[in-house]
Amino acid sequence: MKDFFNAIQDLFETVLLVPFDALRALEVENWFGANIMSWLFMSIGLVAFVYWMLQLKSFSDNDEEDKSISSHSYL
Repeated sequence: MKDFFNAIQDLFETVLLVPFDALRALEVENWFGANIMSWLFMSIGLVAFVYWMLQLKSFSDNDEEDKSISSHSYL
């Protein structure tokens, strides 16, 4: 069982996390380059936020939603 967990550790340390080790080493030389993954995720989030807001505005401009104020029937 110990060999199984050591194999998982070896897989992550030698294969899957090597790009992040390279980014960590790059931080000494170039901060912006080392944080490229953060910039990528922030830009994806910003694009998704703008798209969502534009969709909400287009649905709001259609005036199809019933915005009359009324309480629930069980109250």
